[in-house]
Amino acid sequence: MPKWLNDAVFYEIYPQTFNDTNGDGIGDMNGIIEKLDYIKDLGCNALWLTPCFDSPFKDAGYDVRDYKKIAPRYGTNEDAFRLFEEAHKRGMHVFFDLVPGHTSEEHEWFKESCKQERNEYTDRYPWTDFCFEGMHSGDYNFIAGEAERSGSYVVNFFKCQPALNYGFLHPTEPWQKPIDDPAAIATREAMKDVMRFWMDHGCDGFRVDMAASLVKNDDEKKTGTSAIWTDVRKMFDTEYPECALVSEWSDPKISIPAGFHMDFLLNNPGTGYSTLLRDYGNHGIGYMKLMGGPGFNGTDEKPSNLEDHSFFKKDAGGSIKPFIDEYLDMYQYTKNGGYISMVSCNHDTVRAKYTLTDDELKLFYVMLITLPGVPFIYYGDEIGMNYLNIPTKEGGYFRTGSRTPMQWTPGKNHGFSDADPSKLYLPVDTSEGAPDVESQLADKDSLLNTIKSLLALRHSTDDLKAEPNLEVVYAEGSVLVYKRGGVLVGINTSSKPASVPVDFKGSKTLFAVGGESSISGGTLSLGGQSGIILA
Repeated sequence: MPKWLNDAVFYEIYPQTFNDTNGDGIGDMNGIIEKLDYIKDLGCNALWLTPCFDSPFKDAGYDVRDYKKIAPRYGTNEDAFRLFEEAHKRGMHVFFDLVPGHTSEEHEWFKESCKQERNEYTDRYPWTDFCFEGMHSGDYNFIAGEAERSGSYVVNFFKCQPALNYGFLHPTEPWQKPIDDPAAIATREAMKDVMRFWMDHGCDGFRVDMAASLVKNDDEKKTGTSAIWTDVRKMFDTEYPECALVSEWSDPKISIPAGFHMDFLLNNPGTGYSTLLRDYGNHGIGYMKLMGGPGFNGTDEKPSNLEDHSFFKKDAGGSIKPFIDEYLDMYQYTKNGGYISMVSCNHDTVRAKYTLTDDELKLFYVMLITLPGVPFIYYGDEIGMNYLNIPTKEGGYFRTGSRTPMQWTPGKNHGFSDADPSKLYLPVDTSEGAPDVESQLADKDSLLNTIKSLLALRHSTDDLKAEPNLEVVYAEGSVLVYKRGGVLVGINTSSKPASVPVDFKGSKTLFAVGGESSISGGTLSLGGQSGIILA
């Protein structure tokens, strides 16, 4: 396990909308380099960039055309290498987003696979043996009639994203290759070659998209897919021991033994892609009970408190128990190696500001930053950027509203770009009171400065780093109290004060926000809508 992960806090960047330095309305590598000092000053010492490889961008870069080439909209490979170098100078690490399950239909591998004559890439993707076979099967999503080859091929997501062939755990048709077939092994080795290419140039690891989805017809334990990642982890441990992997899996009991150093805590364990913090119908794991009510419905209509019973919504009647019960069940699988990674939001979710106020968000960040594991903060969440109800862009659909330009200043385009507003990749938030970095840095009580203080405390306090030392003291209704070694954390999301008996000798306040809180005589008194950290 790389030691640097114990003190890591990641900052997720959507490159298209982070910082534009050449005036074309799209963010770029040089823009990220330009803001490294800001990210470091915030308290984040690692980056995750969503896909920046060459792509036709039908799914915002998750349709890769060339894994070893930076998309020209962002710059060049040399710009990426310079990003690694500049980050390392600052003691920071950089993860790229790896999309191993599928490519773009414009990838050279797929174009060769489409040919009638057999070649090296004929079996790089799963194809049926006849042009009409599979078209009406409900087992997989097939596309037919797009190639000279007589067959239909499997797609993982959009039509433009043909699935790569890692084999089938239990083949049921002649065209389905087993996981030890030479073609399936060749796909795995090709993806390892991609990883080696970027790590050899300074990349520190990868966030893995849809990590649980590689082997088809896999079992509930993901036996086939896990074998692939176990093999990849051997490569990391042997050749790149300071590099790491974080999975979009949400099932640590499988992903961590499979070889991942970290696993995101999202919704719908094991599905790999259903990551909404506010999921449809409010079903799934307890994480969605933290942030918002009945579900995002694709409009700008927000749920009322009568509907929204999430924990961090003040006086909404929510309880921490659904989340903490399921969190602890996952947490136990990280105690012998590996970390849970909670997120503030990400490029696939509705921003937390959609349902929570800044005061409510401050309490959320107390928890996010002080729980064990490796936290991730999505760009702009540190200032409480709004979710915008805007038209889809590059396959984003409802997610597009969480991908708008970073808001650096109150000026033109919020400081994101010098381009004419009509040329921006996405429109900026022009609403009254839209937050920006410059204004919040000048306000000592801003969300940004609150997060900076919390991150500084985390970095300076060994008990608050990633290692598993969690002891839940009280978790009922609007109150959550837990210990991290010699540190006590208390959160009360209700407007009414609360008291909790605690066995804790410390009395020094390291951080406090909201209502007045204190500890005395074995009782922790939490003011209304408050958070406190004691040692």
